[in-house]
Amino acid sequence: MWWKNEFRRVDPFWWWSGLALAAALVWVWYTATPAAKLYQGRPPAPMEGFPAPELQLVTLEGQPVRLSDLRGTPVILNFWTSWCPPCRLEMPALERVSRAYQGRVHIIGVNVTALDDLAKARAFLQELGITFPIWLDETGAAMETYQVNALPTTFFIDAQGTICEVVVGGPMAEALLRTRVQRLEAGCSPFSP
Repeated sequence: MWWKNEFRRVDPFWWWSGLALAAALVWVWYTATPAAKLYQGRPPAPMEGFPAPELQLVTLEGQPVRLSDLRGTPVILNFWTSWCPPCRLEMPALERVSRAYQGRVHIIGVNVTALDDLAKARAFLQELGITFPIWLDETGAAMETYQVNALPTTFFIDAQGTICEVVVGGPMAEALLRTRVQRLEAGCSPFSP
């Protein structure tokens, strides 16, 4: 047969290289874990339609907290600092919405303590009578994980942990926040501008 002669003419280096490459491809295919298995469809990312990345921070009182512990209830995650004018302007609206929807939605203020003065942040919160939970991003890791490049930045996360909308900048009006909460309660549907 003609192919036997052709096969014998192949340099053994190329024959063994091809065999090694084929074995490596089989090994990669066999040991790979599908992304769908790891992330149940989509990897965590700070973008609309993706699961919200996990956060492990501390409260103003020093208690450790995790975002995943809030799963089952919609979350509004607001990154802010005390020196940011739009942050200061939208904080009262966040407080009113927090009180109006208490138990139905979690409003979490993430103070980017790495860029703020904690004493000034505490004084600001006390001055306004803010009662919703404040988490501290002391190292800036949460800001980096969520790719926050401007303050305030607010993430609207549904009860399943999917980011429904990201609002960069502010201040947001109370009416806008109430509309977003109502849509979060109905499920993660696309928000219109």
